Amino acid sequence: MRAIQIVEPRKIAMLDDAPRPEPMEGEVLVRCSHVAICGSNMGQYTGKGLWGDIDYPNPVGWSGHENIGTIVESRCDDWEEGALVLALPEGPYGFAEYIVSRPPSIARLPQDTADPAAFIVAQPLSTVLRALKRTGALINQSCAVVGQGPMGLMFTHILRLMGASTVVAIDPLDWRLEWSKRYGADTIVDASKEDVVQVVNKWTNGKMLDFVVEAVGSADALKTAAYLPRHGGRLLVFGVPHHESQAFPWYHVFREEIQINTSVGPQCGAFFQTAMGMVIDDRASVLTELVRPRMPWDKAPEAFEMYAERAKDSLKLTLEL
Repeated sequence: MRAIQIVEPRKIAMLDDAPRPEPMEGEVLVRCSHVAICGSNMGQYTGKGLWGDIDYPNPVGWSGHENIGTIVESRCDDWEEGALVLALPEGPYGFAEYIVSRPPSIARLPQDTADPAAFIVAQPLSTVLRALKRTGALINQSCAVVGQGPMGLMFTHILRLMGASTVVAIDPLDWRLEWSKRYGADTIVDASKEDVVQVVNKWTNGKMLDFVVEAVGSADALKTAAYLPRHGGRLLVFGVPHHESQAFPWYHVFREEIQINTSVGPQCGAFFQTAMGMVIDDRASVLTELVRPRMPWDKAPEAFEMYAERAKDSLKLTLEL
């Protein structure tokens, strides 16, 4: 089968003869039509941060985890062959033509859809839903999202959908902030030009914010996010940390009694079908606009490099098999 293997930092091998996985009892085999790249793949691809000491070449297919395809073999009740699905691969070894998956990390797509790739946003959306379920009420809360890549943009949209009174979008790239406006941000802050903490302090008359999402993972973004909640406010750390140990303003967080929560994606399967339903209807169908660019499978080396360099409008970059 076809598969991608990261053989060394910033170098990809395109395989045509990778072994096809076999489903076990309770699993399905999916032939993929689309695989998306995630920001969490970038450390692995560049070999930076936590990934600086990992062994290369990486395992074949690792660590793709956003897949659309058709079930071609089922050893799982209620999941029939021929069904078009969103599936989280076991492993995850999703940069491949075939993957195995198991419930609850499978969701049905409309079988007659003309654009199955658009529904790939339901996978990252499910991680957002899981994270926000862990954080408490958001109605009438003032919020900020640090980082406006695909995940940050989803948080921006869903926070408004869940009743946030205001949403501040923060990013150093102006083209991303333009997307923030499309997804309902009340205020945008260009972190490359302004002191984010000072801007928020002035905008709120010193009150700061009720709830802040950090969706980047870098030390600078986390430090910025830590200074934005009000006294007793909440901070959700969602971005994958870039290092095992990172500087953090613990004294400030301690004195301000800021509540910290974390959430990481692989446990999102229980939210798959809910996220798919939101993408199908008007609640989150607008998020399908993030599925861009779409590139053929054999352009994967170029696609990974575009994503690593944050090329304009490289959002939920998706490979088509």
